[in-house]
Amino acid sequence: MTTHFYEPSQGHGLKHDPMSAIVGPRVIGWIGTQSTDGVLNLAPYSFCTMFNYRPPIIGFSSVGYKDSARNAISTGVFTWNLATRALAEQVNLSSIEQPVDEFAFTGLTPCMGDKVTAPYVSESPVSLECRVSQHFELTGSDGKGAGAWMVFGEVVGVHIATEHIRDGVYHCASAHPVLRGGGPKDYYEITDDTLFGLYRPR
Repeated sequence: MTTHFYEPSQGHGLKHDPMSAIVGPRVIGWIGTQSTDGVLNLAPYSFCTMFNYRPPIIGFSSVGYKDSARNAISTGVFTWNLATRALAEQVNLSSIEQPVDEFAFTGLTPCMGDKVTAPYVSESPVSLECRVSQHFELTGSDGKGAGAWMVFGEVVGVHIATEHIRDGVYHCASAHPVLRGGGPKDYYEITDDTLFGLYRPR
């Protein structure tokens, strides 16, 4: 096959950086935090995923030391909220980089966690309450700071709308989660139309 090869340090030579689309679609970490002064914050991060089962550990990376990373690190807590197709417009609006109350700006309702002092989105069908376990600045292979901060949190509380639990199993597609697909504006919705099953070999 013919391939397009490039070295990221020298530029990709395309209309848009393909890396975020190649490693994708990616889970959106819709992160709720509260500053040490009590100011609420809500923002989406597409550099986010789960890293461990027990204890369950969620991590998100902030390109730039933005409010979500700063608040989570300074208070030691944050929430992760499921981004769904029904809430996609509000997810997008909450990415605004202006000094606004994102909950008020998006018309969403903040609810303080049961186990942590961070707000979660009451309209989201799934919210995870997290305590920060590790945080650090990412570096390149040369050891120099990349200007992005990684925040890991242990999930200590889970809220799931019961309509998405079927026969004791959480049904991923029923909430219609959305994923970041890369490109300037691409997102994908998870539905049962693309579902297939595979069991691990034993």
